[in-house]
Amino acid sequence: MPHLSIRIDFDDEGRLGPGKVALLEQIEREGSISAAGRSMNMSYKRAWELVSEINRTFEEPLVTAQTGGRAGGGAALTPRGQELIRHYRAIERKALSATAAHLKALQAISRSPRRA
Repeated sequence: MPHLSIRIDFDDEGRLGPGKVALLEQIEREGSISAAGRSMNMSYKRAWELVSEINRTFEEPLVTAQTGGRAGGGAALTPRGQELIRHYRAIERKALSATAAHLKALQAISRSPRRA
């Protein structure tokens, strides 16, 4: 079945899509940007670049990070980061609900095999 991906463009300020939201969710689970990146088969550098891009897109940071050291480093979502995930997932649910019949119709006319 075809699937719908939601990408939100913030004028010239940046964009937000399923990959960045998944990274934010993994940071919340793992408590670390590098661990979140590893869990998504993403390089340490790429994960940090994406977090930096996300934080630059918004007025307030969505992820805060502490550098390593004796107690170790870590990262956490700010309340604004958690709010962003809630809004994005709500938009995604509503869009999928609104387009389900059309996606099914597209599947019927596509070349890809149907799933049972």
